[in-house]
Amino acid sequence: MILSFGHSPNPELLESAKAALAEGGLEFQAVVCARSTLLVVTSDCDQVSGHKFSTLPGVLKVVRLGSRTPLALEGGRAKIEVVGNGGKFVVGGEQEPVIIAGPCAVESFEQLSAVAVRAKAAGAQGLRGGAYKPRSSPYDFQGLGLEGLKLLKEVGMANKLPVVSEVMSPEQIEPAAAYIDVFQVGARNMYNYELLKELGRQRKPVVLKRGISATIEELLQAAEYILLGGNMQVILCERGIRTFETSTRNTLDLAAVAVIKGTSNLPVIVDPSHATGKRDLIRPLSRAAIACGADGLIIETHVEPDKSYSDAGQAITPEQLGEIVQDMRLIARTLKAHDEGQTKIAAATGAATGAVSGAVSGSAPSEREQIFSGCRQS
Repeated sequence: MILSFGHSPNPELLESAKAALAEGGLEFQAVVCARSTLLVVTSDCDQVSGHKFSTLPGVLKVVRLGSRTPLALEGGRAKIEVVGNGGKFVVGGEQEPVIIAGPCAVESFEQLSAVAVRAKAAGAQGLRGGAYKPRSSPYDFQGLGLEGLKLLKEVGMANKLPVVSEVMSPEQIEPAAAYIDVFQVGARNMYNYELLKELGRQRKPVVLKRGISATIEELLQAAEYILLGGNMQVILCERGIRTFETSTRNTLDLAAVAVIKGTSNLPVIVDPSHATGKRDLIRPLSRAAIACGADGLIIETHVEPDKSYSDAGQAITPEQLGEIVQDMRLIARTLKAHDEGQTKIAAATGAATGAVSGAVSGSAPSEREQIFSGCRQS
């Protein structure tokens, strides 16, 4: 059950509602959204009357949870602004898709700087790079750690690019926060609930990658851990799932992009690098991702891909990145123009039909819409 208040509710009324919930033996979590403040009841309340709380001063509505991911559905299409190092980009809403690019792992200042300069020239708006690297083999390169984060900050500032990098444990969050602008949760850590809870207490955006065997519902539930902590800046990332297919590293589930866009308000980006493991597949699948409605791409880029410390086979050059950026913009703008054209046609057709219907019946076809405007059913 959720008690919904308006934006910036009266503190006394909010505390009064909290006290009423506590008196009823109910546990709850306060969540501040962009346009409302919510009290989310987390304990079993099937036998509790919602009417009891709907009459409390300040409560706009009480909603029974029809979903296990209510916060991921709250409000309209989320638009997340990423700001850092003198640069910024926006993910979601009606914005043009974004490109985040950089090496799988930060190797040195020279390597990272060369990638950042050329990736930005190619059209990248954000810089990615791994400082902490979770590797399947303990003998593979594990990253530079804190030193890698410092290099990301230095290079990001020099190129005015916000920085995205992975954290693997709650203990890494505080030191990393001084150097990066977006926390990334890797596929291996999607089920690391203590990490997700701690990220929910932060006020920086989080890119949450789908686990290799996770369902879409499980991905949304993982996002809910972050949202419930009060951090509403969650960007989902489809990066392929493990199937029986062996011709690619993973199987890129582009249906997930359309499903998430249709059932959640959260933006979703696609990582074709980890999905395929093959650089010659990055471009065609990037095209497909944008055509499916993805809000952006995160792509591994290196000036000398074959010399990458990790995942060399899936890294592309800045020149190849530039081609993908051009593809992305062309596809996104073409689809937007088409959708706008269809909307205008539908509006014109609807206006003509409404005029005829009104002339015949004298009824007001929008009355029901006015009554239920702004209401949602659960």
